[in-house]
Amino acid sequence: MKSLPSRALLEKAANERILIIDGAMGTMIQQHKLGESHYRGERFQDHSKDVKGNNDLLVLTQPAIIEEIHGKYLRAGADIIETNTFNAQRISMADYHMEDLSYEINFEAARLARRAADKYTTAERPCFVAGAVGPTNRTASISPKVSDPGFRNVDFDELRIAYKEQVLALVRGGSDIILIETVFDTLNAKAAGFATLEAFDETGIELPIMISGTITDRSGRTLSGQTAEAFWYSLRHLKPFSIGLNCALGAELMRPYIAELAHVANVRISAYPNAGLPNAMGEYDEGPHDMACKIEPWLADGLVNIVGGCCGSTPDHIAHIASHAKHHKPRPLPKVEPRMRLSGLEPFVAG
Repeated sequence: MKSLPSRALLEKAANERILIIDGAMGTMIQQHKLGESHYRGERFQDHSKDVKGNNDLLVLTQPAIIEEIHGKYLRAGADIIETNTFNAQRISMADYHMEDLSYEINFEAARLARRAADKYTTAERPCFVAGAVGPTNRTASISPKVSDPGFRNVDFDELRIAYKEQVLALVRGGSDIILIETVFDTLNAKAAGFATLEAFDETGIELPIMISGTITDRSGRTLSGQTAEAFWYSLRHLKPFSIGLNCALGAELMRPYIAELAHVANVRISAYPNAGLPNAMGEYDEGPHDMACKIEPWLADGLVNIVGGCCGSTPDHIAHIASHAKHHKPRPLPKVEPRMRLSGLEPFVAG
């Protein structure tokens, strides 16, 4: 199995500076006010089901828009852009009766992002493509039926098979990284991780893996009940390039959980919060300056290695975050792995 040259460039860049990951894709797509006909394009004019809202499909029907959004984030200072593939696996695509397009969408999404990244890459600043692997719209750990706690509408193997197809396409399309993100159910993430390793074996190419979970509310836990610390210990066997959090919370509310990960993980820490919390209309009001200023203490305290934005963030948000990040050093990696806490005390180092 071989690692691509981009892995060495990624390691070098991450050692030298805080890396910037892009912001929200959905927020940017919404600004185009696309209708059903835009989503369908010419190819899917006669499709049997409405497809508006299937943002991943736009890599086939509106590729220029997606590539333009990638370019805006790269110009804003993003080192890492995510493919437009958050829901592009068979399980989620079934909502639109488009399961058989999953491989093609992922491959084309990676190709689009690759082309954009290569356009902005320089010797001093290489740009990287993260193949985005979302959580699916199902959970393997929790029953969707209140009256039947033991019921599951998906199992591990279904997830694994769907994820493997997705990751194979992302690798073959030109991704530098596989990003398993917005994890609300760690069992889903384990299936994604297993599938990713299978895809690496099949292609003979091993890429860095980034993992990003979601703390769903102020309880400090994922939807499947794990703390940030437990989340790390459940997934560290994948030997990820980074572990972190995204979505659900703004920067202020996310900070304690990022600090928790920074205290226990011996890999890089990523964080891309929402632009605050949604208002009554479901919109995000936190502006670029305010969001960057709320992230600034993370940078000053050496908590993160990779930072960016999630829901509600735009290229302006990323530009402001990047302008703050350039004045700070990345979090140094622990030389040895901290041991799991046995109580509420601070972690201590083995050895």
